[in-house]
Amino acid sequence: MRFKVLLIEDDESSVRVLKRVIGKANLDVVLANTLAQAKIIFETTSPELYLCAVVGYSLPDAPHGQAINFTINAFIPTIVITSEVEEDIRENILAKSIVDYIPKQNAQMFEYLNRLLVRLEKNKQIGVLVVDKSRHNRGILSSLLGRHNFITFDTSSAAQALDLLQRHPLIKLMLVEEELADTKGLELVSEARKLYDKDQLSIIGLSTNTHSSLLAQFIKSGANDFLRKPYCHEEFFCRIVQNVEHIEQIEAIRRAANSDYLTGLPNRRHFFNKVNHTIHRGQAPMSLALIDLDNFKLINDSFGHDYGDVVLKEVSKMIIRHFSSFHYSRFGGEEFCIFMAQTGQSEAIELLNSFRHEISQKVIKSKGISHSCTLSIGVTSRASKKIESMLSIADEHLYNAKAQGRNRVIGDPA
Repeated sequence: MRFKVLLIEDDESSVRVLKRVIGKANLDVVLANTLAQAKIIFETTSPELYLCAVVGYSLPDAPHGQAINFTINAFIPTIVITSEVEEDIRENILAKSIVDYIPKQNAQMFEYLNRLLVRLEKNKQIGVLVVDKSRHNRGILSSLLGRHNFITFDTSSAAQALDLLQRHPLIKLMLVEEELADTKGLELVSEARKLYDKDQLSIIGLSTNTHSSLLAQFIKSGANDFLRKPYCHEEFFCRIVQNVEHIEQIEAIRRAANSDYLTGLPNRRHFFNKVNHTIHRGQAPMSLALIDLDNFKLINDSFGHDYGDVVLKEVSKMIIRHFSSFHYSRFGGEEFCIFMAQTGQSEAIELLNSFRHEISQKVIKSKGISHSCTLSIGVTSRASKKIESMLSIADEHLYNAKAQGRNRVIGDPA
């Protein structure tokens, strides 16, 4: 679903730029120039359709931030934009349950807003765990995180925290108070680090303790960061986002290292690592298939390499759909490999033939070109402790499939 952003702003030059920024974030703009217009618009739509509201502080019929109260009371995450920079106005804005505020004089305003909008949508898939013995404190932190659309979990004990981490892989960040119901926060950080590396889970320590040594103790125990209470809400959100983005950047680097640049499928090296691990676990029976697009050079020569890339991408999408529970890879060029654990020869051939048939019936269209293609497949179920042995046998069967006329699956002889 494509979310909407309720934009309440009367300055025409700001509106023009804000529309471009919101559109760049792949969101739809619903514009109101006054608070009255916003109320009329909102009466006919559902709050669930809106990712957030971007609200001007001073409007013709709401000169002192009244529009902010309206969107907050409508349970829409609210970002405030303002040309007013006086400290009392800033404090008035921050006293409200807003996502953030952005001064118009800031040269980076629009770039920051774009990042914030993208962040709000991403946060809907990210969990944050709050661990504090005080229910009141947990409620305050969960409320703050909810403004930024995070999925929140909370508990008072280290034991429950570790259980929640194991049951909810979407948790990417944990906030840990110094004192917990069953132990010290430092102990929880240390135990969590035995299970999760810093590129899997970010941890921020929290405390009212003013001793400088506590920060060092948290970091040495495995925390990524530390916040001393009371803290400014702006600092809180900056630290939260910084730590979440660290996890995302590591994940992006890992995906790039493990994925084929064109199709997004796992690359050969990553495939070998995963399959060797599965083989060593002894998940017999097992089958391995090599898949090759027939006459792919002719496709490139006839229609160009851009169309050839489209074909490879479409075949990859269908591999993901057909073999989602197995390991698969683009080996290079027009060759793919699939490893099917706990799958014998007859079942593997049935799955591969179904896939081969669907590919042969599909017309791949791009820029006025319509063409279909076929596959030759070699598959073996002769289990081995080394994937190289299975690949060698599957490659022989693939050669035979090509020699016998292509568009067929050849497996181990009975």
